[in-house]
Parts: sequence; C-alpha cells; structure tokens
Amino acid sequence: MTMADLAFYLFSFFNGLRVFSYLPQIVRVMRDTQGAVAISYSTWGLWTAANASTSLYAAVSLHDVALAQINALNALFCTIVIGVTAFKRHQLRLACARATPTKLRPLTDVAR
Repeated sequence: MTMADLAFYLFSFFNGLRVFSYLPQIVRVMRDTQGAVAISYSTWGLWTAANASTSLYAAVSLHDVALAQINALNALFCTIVIGVTAFKRHQLRLACARATPTKLRPLTDVAR
C-alpha cells in the first residue's frame, strides 16, 4: 500500500464517520427544550461555508467527484443543524410569548 492509498483510506474512513457524527448533535438539538443555546450559528455557519467551498473547489478545480460529494454532504448536515436550531429557538420564543400575558416594560423604564 502506498502513502497515497493510506491517505485515501484514512480520509474516506474519517469523513464517513464525520457524516454520522452529525446525527447525535441533530437529535440533541431536537430534544432540547431551552432553545439550543449551546449551538453557535457563527461556528456552524463557518463549517457550512468551509465544507461547501471545499466541495465546489473539489468539483470545479480538482474534478474529484468523491471529495466534492463528501464535503457537500457535510455542508448539508451542518445546514440541518442550523435549521433545527433555528426551529427550536423559534418554538421557544413562541412558547415564551404565549406564557407572558402582558408586555413587560424595559428595565430602563423600571429604574426611573
């Protein structure tokens, strides 16, 4: 086995695992009842952009379909995490709005 073969097998193995590693994160966000506050939009957005741009580069510049597909799949799962987080935060805002019978005054008004 050459070093190139080893590199390919390691890349394939760990990127295959990475695709499955998104699933527990998605499940945790879906079960979260506090608006998934531990999820950072900026971090997941950056990971989405990095995977999407790597996919585009692999397809256009390298003509490497496998590399393009695995990075597109990673970008998709990052987007799913962002979407589920946005949904859960929206649900929490709606629940809080329903639980608050009257509009609260801003703290600046209370201090006067």
